[in-house]
Amino acid sequence: MKTDFKSLWNNCLKIIRDNISEAAYNTWFAPIIPISYRDNIFTVQVPSQFFYEYLEEKFIDLIQQTLYRVMGEETILNYRVVVASASNTAVEIRGESKKQSNFSQKTVPSAKVPSPFDRVEAQEFDSQINTKYTFNNYYEGDSNKLARTAAEAVAISPAKTAFNPLFLHGRSGVGKTHLCHAIGSKIQELHPDKKVLYLSAHLFKVQYTDATRFNTVNDFINFYQGIDILIIDDIQELSGLVKTQNTFFHIFNHLHQNNKQLIMTSDCAPMNMVDMEERLLTRFRWGLTSLLERPEKELRKKILQQKILADGLSISEPVIDYIAENVTDNVRDLEGIVVSLMAHSIINDTEINLTLARRVIEQSIRFEVRKITVQKIQEVVCNYYNIKKELIQSRSRKREIVQARQVAMYFTKEHTELSLSQIGSHIGMRNHATVLHAYNNVKGLLEVDKSFRSNVEEIERILHN
Repeated sequence: MKTDFKSLWNNCLKIIRDNISEAAYNTWFAPIIPISYRDNIFTVQVPSQFFYEYLEEKFIDLIQQTLYRVMGEETILNYRVVVASASNTAVEIRGESKKQSNFSQKTVPSAKVPSPFDRVEAQEFDSQINTKYTFNNYYEGDSNKLARTAAEAVAISPAKTAFNPLFLHGRSGVGKTHLCHAIGSKIQELHPDKKVLYLSAHLFKVQYTDATRFNTVNDFINFYQGIDILIIDDIQELSGLVKTQNTFFHIFNHLHQNNKQLIMTSDCAPMNMVDMEERLLTRFRWGLTSLLERPEKELRKKILQQKILADGLSISEPVIDYIAENVTDNVRDLEGIVVSLMAHSIINDTEINLTLARRVIEQSIRFEVRKITVQKIQEVVCNYYNIKKELIQSRSRKREIVQARQVAMYFTKEHTELSLSQIGSHIGMRNHATVLHAYNNVKGLLEVDKSFRSNVEEIERILHN
């Protein structure tokens, strides 16, 4: 029986859709086209090289397990990447990311979490530091100045400052993990003889559970007591785990007493942690406790500008300002918006403007859209063009009045639920055909007139302030 590869891919999509957000699904999976399935090789077409790289970086585990489940464990994923050119040619790439070795193996990798102390004999110690996170790309603002300054001091002189332990806390996405990796990278650069280890508290507790199960707790403790700089992310994960806390208490004491550096992060300050032993909380407060706050607008703009520069994008200042004004919670949201804008721009072959930015933000984050009324639109447009409001309601055919009237109609259609006839009744008692002509005329000018497009983007920015 002939294999229906399109049906197989549709079954994969059903599983994927249940495991990611609707926005992520529409951006990264809806555009994929299944091409063939022969000799256990499943080929899909993706719109660009960037698209392929993003899938491999962010979703490869999900794709791999889904293919195994639907098509079998011998399935190998093959990409056909469309190359932007006059002929729109395509090249094929076998999925060869760092995860690809799993694709070519029939046996699914063991689910057992590896313990670092099982690798003591390895020639190179794996610090788990992500070297892409450095102080050079960690941007300073009022919200993180103290934490960043202390982190640099620790990186230069580990265990020789008053900041031991260094305890960083704040909401998710404000840069705690980035700062941890930046410290680790700098220490490795300046002190290559030091043994640095970064891990999450979740992994620590899983490793401890394995150690108790296999009666290797002494090896576990000995391994951690041999670390020079121990960085533990999300230490609040140990809350309520009495035995794990007790073991960490002894590790902490040994490291501190032997002039080793400890760095920890949490979503709250030590005094607000629950189900954590008091003797541990006391030790958390021995050094410096620093709060990383939500990034202020100027810092958000700086982060956006650097992200845009690194990705080779061209985004106008009004769009950057709009994103910085409305995406306020954390750095991850900012970076995610830029990636989404890039994807939409590539897939739809369109420029990144305020309309696209507004749509992406509304789809991607919890975003309270300020209600924009036809009255507000008329006021903003008239103020921008410096004309009286009653003039756009008049029958005047002066060029500047007509343009302001058409721009008001365009924004009213974009931002309200009014029908064309209702828009016409609000603006100069025009009929629906006039409104449609005005809307299409503005859209046409946006594509060919750079100066006009800049004016419209500025009005859009004012509308959302």
